[in-house]
Amino acid sequence: MLIDFFFALRNAKVPVTIREFLLLLEALEKQVIAPSLDAFYYLARLTLVKDEAHFDKFDRAFGAYFKGIEAVFDDKAGIPLDWLVKRLERELTPEQKAALQKFGYDKLMDRLRQLLEEQKERHEGGSKWIGTGGTSPFGHGGTNPEGIRIGGEGGKRSAVKVWDQRSYRDYDGDRELGIRNVKVALRRLRRFARHGAADELALDDTIRSTANNAGWLDIRMQPERRNRIKVLMLLDVGGSMDDHVERTEELFSAAKSEFKHMDFFYFHNCVYDYLWKNNRRRHAERFPTWDVLRTYPPDTRLIFVGDATMSPYEIVAPHGSVEYDNDEPGGEWLARFCAAFPKCAWLNPEPEHLWQYRQSIAIVRQIVGERMFPLTMDGLERAMRLLSK
Repeated sequence: MLIDFFFALRNAKVPVTIREFLLLLEALEKQVIAPSLDAFYYLARLTLVKDEAHFDKFDRAFGAYFKGIEAVFDDKAGIPLDWLVKRLERELTPEQKAALQKFGYDKLMDRLRQLLEEQKERHEGGSKWIGTGGTSPFGHGGTNPEGIRIGGEGGKRSAVKVWDQRSYRDYDGDRELGIRNVKVALRRLRRFARHGAADELALDDTIRSTANNAGWLDIRMQPERRNRIKVLMLLDVGGSMDDHVERTEELFSAAKSEFKHMDFFYFHNCVYDYLWKNNRRRHAERFPTWDVLRTYPPDTRLIFVGDATMSPYEIVAPHGSVEYDNDEPGGEWLARFCAAFPKCAWLNPEPEHLWQYRQSIAIVRQIVGERMFPLTMDGLERAMRLLSK
């Protein structure tokens, strides 16, 4: 009964083998888990996935294959809780939205502290308390031009702070590219040189040397010809970047295959005092930004990838990060990167015609010296041409 599930994983590019599939069947036969879909999910992931880099592909394949199966067997299934929680969510007209008050970051935080002391019960649909579905700047599921989202899911992207445990997923570096043009554009940023150990046959020199040696074979070796360009890629992940995952993965996958000397780190919205490489362990494995700045030589090509769409406070204000209490503004860290790596560019997957409506994009463009390019073929060509000079 699970053979189709096995092939679904293979089709999703999860490198599962027959041996691992038989191990899963053996575990099920010995009843090592309780009869529930959640328990089966963890058992299947444990036995079938060897590398956590494939967890996301496994989750997508699992979700697609078993979609709706719990509802089929659960005779107590009712209306989803999130439907009830959002029942008072309102759609406001542009005029009503424009009339909503903006507190400013400092007043917003002071007001939140006051409400946390005063509020004793749950509220919905209001304009004052911490609640859901209203116009208050505190809570979730409502509408406000500058708010603090507490729990729940986002969507309107106007929060200046988020109090919630958020999880992101790594970009898939093995993704099959839909277009080869991305690789072609990146190849502009290549400069070859021979360096390293002489472990490659130099055919022309060998023929010439053998001829000069009266036909006695005289083998000559040479170092491998490699692209000597070093690339550091900083990738925005989560939040509004979820809309651009596919294009960002295409770029990331192409860059990994084109640049031998490439390293990468993740950030969310703006760069602050730490970065990370694995989104599942981003709270446990952090890389101080100062160490990153000092590790790579100045001739490294720095490429930011992000939509630069955030609250302006996250760039210009101390403690403005949407997720934690940062001591220095994100804009200062961006400026330090641009000073440390003069050859830098920002690739933005947000459509270029929308940039004029994002105040944060204008700020970031100014910090990076107007070296922001759209994540299109033309934008890639222009960015690579700039970095190759």
